[in-house]
Amino acid sequence: MEQLGIAGLLILVASMASVELGVSVALIEISLGVVAGNFLGLQSPPWMDFLASFGSILLTFLAGAEVDPQVMREKLKASLLIGGVSFAAPFLGAWLFCAWALGWTTPAAQIAGVALSTTSLAVVYAVLVETGLTHTPLGKLIMASTFVTDFGTALALAALFIHPTWWLVPFLAASLLVIWLMVGLQPWFFSRYGERVIEPEIKGAFAALLVLMFFADRAQSHAVLPAFVLGLALAPTFHAQRELQRRFRVVAFALLTPFFFLKGGMNVSLALVWANVRLLLLLFAVKQVTKFSGVFPLAKRYLPGDAMFTTLLMSTGLTFGTISSLYGLNAGILDRAQFSVLVTAVVASAVIPTVIAQRWFSPKLGPEISRAARPGLPGAAEADDV
Repeated sequence: MEQLGIAGLLILVASMASVELGVSVALIEISLGVVAGNFLGLQSPPWMDFLASFGSILLTFLAGAEVDPQVMREKLKASLLIGGVSFAAPFLGAWLFCAWALGWTTPAAQIAGVALSTTSLAVVYAVLVETGLTHTPLGKLIMASTFVTDFGTALALAALFIHPTWWLVPFLAASLLVIWLMVGLQPWFFSRYGERVIEPEIKGAFAALLVLMFFADRAQSHAVLPAFVLGLALAPTFHAQRELQRRFRVVAFALLTPFFFLKGGMNVSLALVWANVRLLLLLFAVKQVTKFSGVFPLAKRYLPGDAMFTTLLMSTGLTFGTISSLYGLNAGILDRAQFSVLVTAVVASAVIPTVIAQRWFSPKLGPEISRAARPGLPGAAEADDV
């Protein structure tokens, strides 16, 4: 109970600090997890392990549900090119660097490539909403490109670390069946059980995700990719029912995802980070250099006036990078030193490029967009309806 009390207080403090400082609550939860693990002696009991695992799957589901399929169709070529290179360049660059320059094992180098290839959908989404860019061509292209990058990351994590067993066939079959049933039954389910205080819609989605986790565990795989695809398949429903989307976020960010980020921070050893600070700087540099070399030329072609802003946002990382790093640690692929510097590099990439992008390269907005981005003025509702 003492562990539960400490965790609860830390989660509350993180939320309050996020409001006061204007910083993503995920970053603060990770930071407090670092403090708790290094100075407060907080351990990760089985119940926290389960909540953290479920929270990570729920995050990937919600990330898929945030993507607007119409945006993907409108910006297909540009988003495939920018998003594809945004994934491939750091994935291959970090993999080769860790394998050849650092002498990591092949699986550890691959985990590093996956973790550093990500673009943070949560960070990008928040920045676009705050700056009123969500309905602009620039905002739509960045969001669509971010989806392509994260899909590549989720696919790479699933493909590289699947250990084929006879359970793999039931896992694939269950994933397809769950997605098909959720999409096909949603009109009847919503008309029959929707808009009730007992929240059957949320419970139904949670049941589907738990089924995916069960079969993934039996197949010695991970439910990241099917959860992401399930969210994408249900994205039209989420976009059409904003109140349902809001309720999902409330449950996720109030109860489940804080344990995921808190546990991620608890696994960071400050002593190991300090002892390997040169490695931390190298990994951060590898991500930024490969992202810039791959994304900037394409951004210059499709968004010549905002190429630097686009490249900086595409260089962020958080959720999928942390998920990948934790998977590597839990599977015994990474040791604590490798995990600590890798997840710290991921967190740094969520903060530093975002600050630079907003401080020095934020696009100039027209009067109508600036007005829409300001709460309380005409157009504000449309700006929030993303």
